[in-house]
Amino acid sequence: MSDAACTAQEAPAAASPRWLVPLSLLSMYLIWGSTYLGIRYALVSYPPFMLAAIRFAIAGVVLFAVLRLRGVTLPTARQWKNAAIVGTLLLAGGNGLVCFAEQSVSSGIAAVAVASMPLFAAVFGGLYREWPTRGETIGLMLGFVGVVVLNLGAGLSGSPLGAIALICAAMAWAFGSVWSKRQDMPSGPMNTAAQMLCASVSLSIIALLHGERFPAHPQVGATVALGYLIVFGSIVAFSAYLYVLKTVRPALATSYAYVNPPVAVLFGVAVAGEHVGPFDLAGMAIILVGVGIITMMRTRKA
Repeated sequence: MSDAACTAQEAPAAASPRWLVPLSLLSMYLIWGSTYLGIRYALVSYPPFMLAAIRFAIAGVVLFAVLRLRGVTLPTARQWKNAAIVGTLLLAGGNGLVCFAEQSVSSGIAAVAVASMPLFAAVFGGLYREWPTRGETIGLMLGFVGVVVLNLGAGLSGSPLGAIALICAAMAWAFGSVWSKRQDMPSGPMNTAAQMLCASVSLSIIALLHGERFPAHPQVGATVALGYLIVFGSIVAFSAYLYVLKTVRPALATSYAYVNPPVAVLFGVAVAGEHVGPFDLAGMAIILVGVGIITMMRTRKA
């Protein structure tokens, strides 16, 4: 799961070098697309929920410290509570379950399954009387057909538990995103820092209940992968996302949702030798078309 966790959009930025926008977009596409493979390598030594707990604890502390040094106001008690709930849904339920699933599912297929998140978000919007329009309903139906096709492929059919974990991850991320929009959340980057810190606590508890322990002698490659997830996946790419959010149109800023899955598949095939079958490719294409239709419909309404 990418780390763009419920961040409020800010006012348009002042004039800045033109190359910063394409560079930021490129970093989002490549870094977030590669984090799924990074998780796979880190799992060689680190158990799934402990891996996510370490990642967000360190990234959260660093981001929180930087924000406080810059004089950003602390969240209120209510905001901490809401950040704990949303962080648990998005990062513990979302990213934690992705880590769990990647023990038995390839990184590319995991990224494709997570791409179904906007489909569930459209459904959960109905809980707040935000019913899908006719166009969005077409996108929903198409997207869920893609999910079914994806589950027929070898990537998920051979791992029912991994498939269930990925669907639950997408649902947790979607519900957390929908619910957070109606809550009093910390502003700007502090929102993400608070969510990371709170999620690291939830993930640590889950890891302990799951019987996970910190590895005594982790492999160097796994630790390097963990460092990559912390520095690039949770800090660098997220900073690029914040810059893009306040600089360009939302449709372009969130375009990573379409680019990350194929990038993750390409990384998995080229670097790790993962296999992608025809049902997997067909499912990915159908899901992305469905998500694209929903996004276009919502952009028109906005």
